[in-house]
Amino acid sequence: MNQNYIQAPLPFQGQKRRFLTAFKEALNGFQSKIIFVDLFGGSGLLSHTVKQAMPGAQVVYNDFDGYSVRLANIANTNALLADIRASVGTLEGDKKLSDEQRARVLERVGKETGYVDYITLSSSLLFSMNYATSFEELSKQAMYNCIRKSDYLLCSDYLAGVDVVKMDYKELYNQYKNIPGVVFLVDPPYLSTDVSTYSKEDYWRVD
Repeated sequence: MNQNYIQAPLPFQGQKRRFLTAFKEALNGFQSKIIFVDLFGGSGLLSHTVKQAMPGAQVVYNDFDGYSVRLANIANTNALLADIRASVGTLEGDKKLSDEQRARVLERVGKETGYVDYITLSSSLLFSMNYATSFEELSKQAMYNCIRKSDYLLCSDYLAGVDVVKMDYKELYNQYKNIPGVVFLVDPPYLSTDVSTYSKEDYWRVD
């Protein structure tokens, strides 16, 4: 049996963990349904939860923001954070990095030849709710010692059995709308909230 996650393994803007209990209760009314399509998949937490509750159902997770790529690179992210931790040294938690410490962090990140998960780095280095999605954005920000003390857990089972796709939500809806027994999970980012970490800032809007 795969681990049952109550929150997403990596930081994600707009996580759904706060209403997960209510969501699980609501699933009881859909036990006969066989296909669930998560149109705005985000961190994949709802897709994971459905698959845990109904292992026999087909669950389609729209990974528009590339969260599964971030999951696949957790080991690399842990190694990068370990080096950043060393660069910060004994600085007290939540304190602003000095110019020298900040320069060391940027130098290390800039030398990274593999995948860089800037959103996870942001949660360890930037003021609460601030995110960077590129080295250029990160280099413009003040940095703080909010660095996670332990490694993120590897989670190859998080999306086990889930069908991962990446497409415009309207295309995905059209693909499944005429199939009997389909349940669409529709939880888009709120229109009034910051969606700077998403792949396209305007991909969800009222036309």
